Amino acid sequence: MTSGTAAIRAQTRQPAPATLAAGIAVTRSALHVDIVRTRAALDLIAAQWQELEARLDGAVLFQSCAWARAVFDFEAARGNVRFDPVIVTLRDGARLVGVLPLERIRTRARTVLTALGHAFSQYSDVMLAPGIHPGDAVSRLLHAAIKAAPCDAVSFLKVRGDSMLASGMPADHMLTGTQEGAPYIALDAFPDFAGYFATINHKTRKNMRNARNRLERDGLVTHHVAASIQDRLGVINRTLKGRAERLNEQGLTSRAFGDTAFTEFCQSLASRDDLPVLAMSLRHKGEAIAEQWGFVHNQRYYAFVASRDFSNSDESPGKLHLGEVIHVCADQGLRGADLMVPVMPYKLTWATETVTVRDFALPVTRRGLLVLNLWDRLLRPAIKKLVLAMPAQWRGPLMRAAGRRL
Repeated sequence: MTSGTAAIRAQTRQPAPATLAAGIAVTRSALHVDIVRTRAALDLIAAQWQELEARLDGAVLFQSCAWARAVFDFEAARGNVRFDPVIVTLRDGARLVGVLPLERIRTRARTVLTALGHAFSQYSDVMLAPGIHPGDAVSRLLHAAIKAAPCDAVSFLKVRGDSMLASGMPADHMLTGTQEGAPYIALDAFPDFAGYFATINHKTRKNMRNARNRLERDGLVTHHVAASIQDRLGVINRTLKGRAERLNEQGLTSRAFGDTAFTEFCQSLASRDDLPVLAMSLRHKGEAIAEQWGFVHNQRYYAFVASRDFSNSDESPGKLHLGEVIHVCADQGLRGADLMVPVMPYKLTWATETVTVRDFALPVTRRGLLVLNLWDRLLRPAIKKLVLAMPAQWRGPLMRAAGRRL
């Protein structure tokens, strides 16, 4: 047993003071955990799960019931017998007060518990009702998950610094990878889009206005929001193709795009009623020059995949389109737009803040401790740094030779 697992088990044995859940004082003994591992069991708690997430302000799309259902349905549709979900719930009596959606994955090197839909999701987090102590709750949930699904390590990728998971991780957790950032636009801080837009740097607004004028002198510029399943599928397919081509040109890899099922998973989302997709296109002379799609959850937009026509780079179509996207979000009364990892200049033009994002891990066995230290903390970051330092014209052939074409 490693120190991280020992800390989890020790915390679950120690007495603790009362916490407040929805204004009701509860003792630790009133809280208990359950495990959900099937679609049928998920459906039984769906209403309570949705009620819990509706009360939360955080970026919890990828811990939502709708996301879990989409992952379950996709894995069932493609007959993935290796899919091993482990959703841990925390209850105060009969009331659901916490959800930690995980899945167990096995490689030749180790067995890991990680976020549900890990190949496709972005943020790792835990859902906790207001007043539930995150340190105590996360320890209980992790202890139950490890007991139900033994593993070598727990790995949480892209944990936001303002999340319940970040504040609830055991003190001796490990940081892996490199620190990143997620730009965010707090639309609810402004009365309307005009009020927000006035805060953008004057010179930047002028440059974008001039860029749009140059495009319009050559042909009509319009913005479209996809209104049908087929329109949404069109945006999804074009952005995935454009993004993959750009990654290949740059000799870069992506966890999501490296999975051959990513396209099929994204296509499966276009027709879901429980996970609204917002897909948009900026068009010049009728042709898309920048497109983006994402999800709307709890009045927050999550930008998932974007692409642009690099032949129009001088006119910054990505930056121009993001302004249109934010305008749509404001018109729909959304509270904010999450541009997610990574930080990029065109995102920072519009962001009101940038949230720190880190990868967290917790070793469970000696094997897990060894692999986390050797691969996640040492070799992988060093290889990534080396590859990114190469000229793009070297990276492309190198990745193709390694069979990493997306």
